[in-house]
Amino acid sequence: MLRRALAASRYLMFIAVIGTFLASIGILVYDGVTTVSIIIDAFIHGTFSETGAKHVAVETIELIDLFLLGTVLYIVALGLYVLFIDDTLPVPHWLEISNLDDLKEILLRVIAVLLAVAFLGYVVDWNGSTNILALGVAVGLVLFALGFLLNGGFRASNHQPPDKGHRDN
Repeated sequence: MLRRALAASRYLMFIAVIGTFLASIGILVYDGVTTVSIIIDAFIHGTFSETGAKHVAVETIELIDLFLLGTVLYIVALGLYVLFIDDTLPVPHWLEISNLDDLKEILLRVIAVLLAVAFLGYVVDWNGSTNILALGVAVGLVLFALGFLLNGGFRASNHQPPDKGHRDN
């Protein structure tokens, strides 16, 4: 009886799948509407200058960043569904997710991009009145830590020895 209850409990992951999927839809729709709004505002009320161009460039990068976040949330929803509910769901080869570490790696990569884009926004809007160096150092340290995790942390957590291609004698 406990075995059946535990086997059926995997369907609790529907909560995470549905929540992540709805968040993805919400972000993508919001970002789509914001894109149209920014384009209209840029041509109707925009100032065509170097400063205006910088702001449009940063807003565009932030839009792309938000689209990326929505896409990653969609991928996480699909990944959770495949891992816990139905592993026969047809997905493209590049989207095959075999464990939770694959999903964590995707999420960490997006966090790194979000931090970089947020810092870029601060730099473009910076008026020289505050010390931006401390923020830059903090963002740099977090990006360094994320890079470390992405380049070695997950492999180390799997407890698999590196493949040396030959046998040690």
